[in-house]
Amino acid sequence: MEIIRQLEQKRDQARAGGGPQRVQAQHDKGKLTARERIELLLDPHSFEEWDSFVEHRCNDFGMAGQRIPSDGVVTGYGTVNGRLVFVFSQDFTVFGGSLSEAHAEKICKIMDQALKVGAPVIGLNDSGGARIQEGVASLAGYAEVFQRNVMASGVVPQISLIMGPCAGGAVYSPAMTDFIFMVKDSSYLFVTGPEVVKTVTHETVSAEELGGAVTHTGRSGVADLAFENDVEALLHLRRFLDFLPANNRLKPPVRPTRDAADRVETSLDTLIPSNPNQPYDMRELVLKVVDDGDFFEVAPAFAGNILTGFGRMEGHTVGIVANQPLVLAGCLDIDSSRKAARFVRFCDCFNIPILTFVDVPGFLPGTDQEYGGIIKHGAKLLYAYAECTVPKVTVITRKAYGGAYDVMSSKHLRGDVNFAWPTAEIAVMGPKGAVEIIFRNDAGDPAKIAERTEEYREKFANPFVAGHRGFIDDVIRPHSTRPRICRSLNMLRDKKLENPWRKHGNIPL
Repeated sequence: MEIIRQLEQKRDQARAGGGPQRVQAQHDKGKLTARERIELLLDPHSFEEWDSFVEHRCNDFGMAGQRIPSDGVVTGYGTVNGRLVFVFSQDFTVFGGSLSEAHAEKICKIMDQALKVGAPVIGLNDSGGARIQEGVASLAGYAEVFQRNVMASGVVPQISLIMGPCAGGAVYSPAMTDFIFMVKDSSYLFVTGPEVVKTVTHETVSAEELGGAVTHTGRSGVADLAFENDVEALLHLRRFLDFLPANNRLKPPVRPTRDAADRVETSLDTLIPSNPNQPYDMRELVLKVVDDGDFFEVAPAFAGNILTGFGRMEGHTVGIVANQPLVLAGCLDIDSSRKAARFVRFCDCFNIPILTFVDVPGFLPGTDQEYGGIIKHGAKLLYAYAECTVPKVTVITRKAYGGAYDVMSSKHLRGDVNFAWPTAEIAVMGPKGAVEIIFRNDAGDPAKIAERTEEYREKFANPFVAGHRGFIDDVIRPHSTRPRICRSLNMLRDKKLENPWRKHGNIPL
């Protein structure tokens, strides 16, 4: 039949994208095509494509004669490890992946459907930006997508994988999603490109320096992870999705493990150095506590003084936040506060318990921090933990000084279970600094200051003062950390806590 022939012809046109030459050019850059990316991301034969016959409606500037089915974006749904996800994949071989009104409508349709059925939305971005020939219609299309990003926020997980250029208005949709992953040397995010920057500010900068994966994962903190190529990025995204629930009404999937909940890790008894000023690697503690040493770290290259990521305890997903003494002695600063606050709020949105490991000497001092607004940025982390209603288990390994002690999921911010190791020091500040303030009149007598410092250390540089007041639920031996956390999380499995009704809070942005 003629109609069947037309159907197959249109399907073939859509699958061909911009044609063999453009597909080859994409491959020559080390990039996969939009459809190849979907095939790698989703389980085999699970993809159901929508709107493959959609074409743009623009007749200006020679566009009337250039119509390609799918119009530069492949959309639909499928499964990852058997779980439903919605996906859109921009096709750079068709009009440079530029967004038209019709292109935007396709994205909006799957986002609307994802909200109705409660499934994650994954965007594979590879686009030259707004389609200039369509003028304000393409800008309206972007705004429609932005609105849906906001409506979906905290309802279903949204993940952006930047796999090519993403410039101008296009960057704001990924910015509102929960996580942004990038590919090194082939993906870029910037509001204005290098040419505009040179014209306006007379700065000469490459696309890679201005908005490449290394820049955004290490310097700006805009992106969370950078991968070597498309294949690595897509395979890690599959693993990452396995930690997350489908929506805010469900709990994350449980993955069976042979790692016993009562496993004792004796090596943790010697993790903390005898010298309180000597650093150690907090990542070692995280890896030895979680199931099978499986920790998916988020934003490892940004604000290294705090670790964030996902692991499992007895097969159940947990979000982990941990001070890292190897970087800036584990101090909280502007970047680490922002990084951890956003992570905590994500976990709270999606019913993921939060496990916090604390070794924090305080907030980082200095004019740079004060002028940069450390007060407001530090308050973001404080706000995030205080607002959070999911189960919260905290382990203080060493230092917990000053306001930073309060901020890091303390009992006062509704921490459910708060443990301390015997090496924990919970005080307003370190012994030496405290003594120099309290006994400033003895400042000229080093022997007396040393004596007073030792006295202060004996009185406050231990977990017992906080324990006497019930601010610490128990002092535990390091080797028993995993069993005690597992028991606590089991006890908290059916925790119910609700904040007072409000339209929304006013977090210090």
